[in-house]
Amino acid sequence: MCYFQEAMANEEVPIHPFTLRQLQYIVAVADALSFSKASERCRVAQPSLSAQVAQVEDALGIRLFERDRRRVLVTVPGAVFVERARALLTSAGDLEAAARRATDPLSGTLRLGVIPTVAAYALPRITPVVRARHQDLTILWTEDRTSSLRTMLESGRLEAALLALEADLGPVDHEPVATDRFLLATPPGDPLGAMPGPARLEDLQDREVLLLDDGHCLREQILSFCSRTSLREQAYRATSLTTLAQMVAAGAGITLLPELAAPTEAARASLALRRLAAPEPVRTLVLAWRRGAPLGDALGVLARTMHEALSQDAPPSR
Repeated sequence: MCYFQEAMANEEVPIHPFTLRQLQYIVAVADALSFSKASERCRVAQPSLSAQVAQVEDALGIRLFERDRRRVLVTVPGAVFVERARALLTSAGDLEAAARRATDPLSGTLRLGVIPTVAAYALPRITPVVRARHQDLTILWTEDRTSSLRTMLESGRLEAALLALEADLGPVDHEPVATDRFLLATPPGDPLGAMPGPARLEDLQDREVLLLDDGHCLREQILSFCSRTSLREQAYRATSLTTLAQMVAAGAGITLLPELAAPTEAARASLALRRLAAPEPVRTLVLAWRRGAPLGDALGVLARTMHEALSQDAPPSR
């Protein structure tokens, strides 16, 4: 045992042939496919950046980039190296964040994402509760579609994102925030909206339904429900729930609105709302973060605060 400890103590610490800063330069060049643009992003002189990249190439004995006066291309071994470098930089960012938040994980600044069909309706209710509960925390929100937010999560540009669990989220950890039912929304005066009780699938037969544009996970969730009946999708596709509600109000068709947004949009457009018969279509809103992220426990606490905020009665819509 003593011999083993002595051998370990005498073992040399390996010196890596690159630094994190050099990896940042290499990833920047791969993203921009330009040394000049990469130097601008990294705020370093181009000759210095080029020299640092060349130093890594010489140390590794491989060429990461093919370059001439017209273009820059990532080589095959370079592409493998760049992806591993991205993962290493993400881990380094997690390590830095864990160190900064060692005393209070829910302090400082968190970068969170949120999908458009949630942002305008949930954030006004979440924000005051989070501020009151976590007074030293600042949240910078990024609103975008699920696919973009997932990419930002994977690259470390976001710590977490408020998403629908039914979408393809990839390998993430998550905590439930809310269960959001879908409601039938019909134009003013439409007999379908005036019928008593929850709407059944057979009530919707042969009606034309308006949906969001491609890329919205909400669209796929509603399409899955519509596949159980003979609802026909309108050719027009809206870019937001507000536009969708206004088109329904104009008589272009019917739609399904998430309960989180329905009171606001129905009041604006004078729509009629009805519950749907069981089994009701729902989406599960979660706060999701990279699997194994050091802030996982703290983000779970934050998700429960968000759940508390959304569980409270919403203010009446005007």
